[in-house]
Amino acid sequence: MPGKRRPTSRGRGLAPSAVLERIRKLEARGVIRGYAALVDPAVFDQGMLAFVAVRSAEAPSDDSVARQLSELPEVLEVHHVAGDDCYLLKVRTRDPEQLGSLLRTRIGRIPGVRSTRTTIVLETVKETPRLQLKKPAEVAS
Repeated sequence: MPGKRRPTSRGRGLAPSAVLERIRKLEARGVIRGYAALVDPAVFDQGMLAFVAVRSAEAPSDDSVARQLSELPEVLEVHHVAGDDCYLLKVRTRDPEQLGSLLRTRIGRIPGVRSTRTTIVLETVKETPRLQLKKPAEVAS
């Protein structure tokens, strides 16, 4: 029939139950790991963004510093990195005073932390949790 679209295998025209089934399969396989709302940090008095490079004295097989850094609520991300530093943290605080206090009284007092180097973000040009995904045909080739 002219003007009527037929359902395709690309996801258009799928019944909600079929879409839900596909989503559940992706969750079960670990492709979809969770869901989150993107909120404005300033609304929650966490407008200051900084990246903190941390050097530690721990042995390569010891992850106690990383675990303790991960427990701090201001620390959004902890990355084990190559190079002179051991960890790169993404941190959100209210203001420079709270950031300084976090560095001195909490991060700096973790056993094994030798030093920190902080970069304060003046402006965020791009920040996204979205991955650049390839189409299924591109992945197969």
